[in-house]
Amino acid sequence: MSWIYVFDFLTEIAFLLLVFTLALCFAIFVGRQAIMNLIFGLYLALLISIEFPYYDTIFKGLTSDHTQAGAKLGFFLFITTLTTTLCYRVMPSEFREKRFESIPKKAILALAATILVMIFSFNVLPVTEFLTPSTPIQSLFAPEAYYFWWLLAPLVVLYFV
Repeated sequence: MSWIYVFDFLTEIAFLLLVFTLALCFAIFVGRQAIMNLIFGLYLALLISIEFPYYDTIFKGLTSDHTQAGAKLGFFLFITTLTTTLCYRVMPSEFREKRFESIPKKAILALAATILVMIFSFNVLPVTEFLTPSTPIQSLFAPEAYYFWWLLAPLVVLYFV
């Protein structure tokens, strides 16, 4: 095991923990319904970004792979923001609770959102342009055989929580 492998593993663990921490803080400070809306917004953003036909037209002026990957990530974040806002407008806000009330449920929902972000990162979005392949985190989330099951897991969490 080389130091480069250890550094790449620590980078991916930091990415995973950062996503989970952001999702948990979002759930705590904005609410449980907000993290549910975010999860639904991520699913809608996935659908739109997979079927979006104009990537080549929009990003044709960008020359480097890193620039295109960053632009596609920014576009996905924009679509996620729009779809999450749509979910806010459509979904009822039934959970009126204090910030630190029902923390275990919020943590489970934050974990579900983290799972979505991780599988999108390694299967749909060009995050692998910024991360080194063949690390344990990628071997957990990147294989095509697990993609459907990881995609289904947050829906199961939403059903039970």
